[in-house]
Amino acid sequence: MQLKDKTVLVFGTGISGIGSADLLEKVKAKPILYDGNEKLTDEEVRAKLPAGSNAQIVIGTLDEQLLKRLDLAVLSPGVPTDIPPVNQIRDAGVPIWGEIELAYENSRGDVLAITGTNGKTTTTTLVGEIMKRHQKSVYVVGNIGNPYTEVALETTDASVAVAEISSFQLETIDQFHPKVSAITNITPDHLNRHHTMEEYIRVKECITKNQTAEDTCVLNYEDEELRRFGKTLGTKVIFFSSARELEQGIYLKEGKIEYKNAGKVTVICSVGELKLPGLHNYENVMTAVAMTLAYGVPLEEIQEVIRAFTAVEHRIEYVAEKNGVVYYNDSKGTNPDAAIRGIRAMDRPTVLIGGGYDKDSSYEEWIQAFDGKVKYLVLVGQTKEKIAKAAKKCGFDHILMAETFEEAFALCVEKAQPGDAVLLSPACASWGMFPNYEVRGKVFKELVHALP
Repeated sequence: MQLKDKTVLVFGTGISGIGSADLLEKVKAKPILYDGNEKLTDEEVRAKLPAGSNAQIVIGTLDEQLLKRLDLAVLSPGVPTDIPPVNQIRDAGVPIWGEIELAYENSRGDVLAITGTNGKTTTTTLVGEIMKRHQKSVYVVGNIGNPYTEVALETTDASVAVAEISSFQLETIDQFHPKVSAITNITPDHLNRHHTMEEYIRVKECITKNQTAEDTCVLNYEDEELRRFGKTLGTKVIFFSSARELEQGIYLKEGKIEYKNAGKVTVICSVGELKLPGLHNYENVMTAVAMTLAYGVPLEEIQEVIRAFTAVEHRIEYVAEKNGVVYYNDSKGTNPDAAIRGIRAMDRPTVLIGGGYDKDSSYEEWIQAFDGKVKYLVLVGQTKEKIAKAAKKCGFDHILMAETFEEAFALCVEKAQPGDAVLLSPACASWGMFPNYEVRGKVFKELVHALP
């Protein structure tokens, strides 16, 4: 769609919405920034926009006359696609894009896109570092915290955008077309938004919807759904496995990551050379290697980067050792499956902080993964009673309750002995207590560093 002089409603006034409105003004469209939160004021929203912005601001209900003026609506990822105002827009016959689609339509160059329930951020960051080693114009964007809309107009035909794409963003793509895509895994998450596991899976798999036989999709062979899905694709498919040697693909065997292609086996590295601990990180490395090999990056460049790469902030991040206790920040463990990976990475008795916003998850599998490592589970937030009930059902009753995050941290310090670990890996979103998992992790690290 040619956007010049078009009237475009941008739904949402967070980082994504502001980025979308700014891009639209730069391409000479007429953005209307909309938020249904009637407690907001025009002044609060205007203060987020760049100086000199002419975007119109609408707060509260959507007027029918306004809907008649619209050529397009752009949804921020946090806006569910089935709420009444979005249905209003849809019923008025207005095309709906997401922020990712808007950015893609206004960018140039290739896209390498990563989705999955867990592992997205580490994999995206690693792919970004490999691509930066390989060529000059590389942008790491998307759900990783850097809005694609902010850099879309800077891209050239020689650019590569490495994009972390969430299920919320995949709901509203149209022409978005990665040259190489990856789905790291699919486990239950965001069911309060997608309602069923089948719909969540469908949305995740949409990352491939515009790919052709010339493109590549990287999939986890150990995920039964993705193994099945790979057989249905018309793209080139590269599987990776952390559990078995593959006839074709990339796999972990006897402490080495190997790539088998047309019968030829190439050793990528031994896991002892990596600075990323844990089986889940070996999977992230395999995904990144498969994606960049598919794009044509020389193996030597890939090896150089993966051997030097260290952990992503907020993902099983070493913070400090205080009084013989090691503190780890895994604030990005926002669902039970991610938090299971956090526990599995621990190699010492652990005092664990859990709880937060309820995404309709079940917690029994997470509790069962404690496997004798967790000395105490300190619970906080909306889900604390639900998790405590699940823990007791699984026979785990070393549970402490806290009213505030600071109180939860103090209980961990009190219970941890020299030689133990304290792990923030909540298995829940941060909303209700913190604006996002980054702020939660930052507060945790500040509390650790303030210890004597």
